[in-house]
Amino acid sequence: MTNDPRILVIDDEPPIRKLLRVGLGSQGYAVAEAHNGRTALDLLEQEPFALVILDLGLPDIAGHALLAQIRARKPDLPVIVLSSRDDEAGKVEALDLGADDYVTKPFGMNELLARMRNALRHQLAVGGERPLFRAGELTVDLVRRIVRVGEREVKLSPKEYDVLRLLVHHAGKVLTHAHLLREVWGSAADPHYLRVYVRQLRQKLEPEPERPRYILTETGVGYRMRAPD
Repeated sequence: MTNDPRILVIDDEPPIRKLLRVGLGSQGYAVAEAHNGRTALDLLEQEPFALVILDLGLPDIAGHALLAQIRARKPDLPVIVLSSRDDEAGKVEALDLGADDYVTKPFGMNELLARMRNALRHQLAVGGERPLFRAGELTVDLVRRIVRVGEREVKLSPKEYDVLRLLVHHAGKVLTHAHLLREVWGSAADPHYLRVYVRQLRQKLEPEPERPRYILTETGVGYRMRAPD
């Protein structure tokens, strides 16, 4: 019986499954494979997994429909989606359905491993309800609502803090524009509001606002707060 973290790879392409089996196995992960959605759902009922890697282009169940089923059955299980380079709408839909992150094909193993670590750290942080967030010089005290960069306390407007709090709560995970707007302003909000407040937060928090190291842009999709240290 292995104690290695178990990863479920759901992909109908044998070369991709082999790549992931070898690459993840070399990093200490135990990999189970499913070539279609029904096999994946059976495996999820039979044994626990630390994380799922899901290709959206499956032969039997549409990837987004399968993601919705996984979320309904395993709401806390991290899911990383594999998507094609030009499928921006598909990425956004997957993230809105609850995916933790996405990797674009073709992908590098180092990038995938980094996103897996982010997703697993995010799961641990949410489960532990960390009251104090730290990433580099940035500290956010979620109980006292105090934000610091190094020793300097940063004053935020209520809306700036609401945006930051949401990003911090999901640090390491991509949040779509629609999700952020819905949670902070309501469903009818103008997307321009979000751009303005993210720009203001970067001016206050980032050493180099034009090259952010904390609030990261996922082009065409949304934003991601750097995972905690």
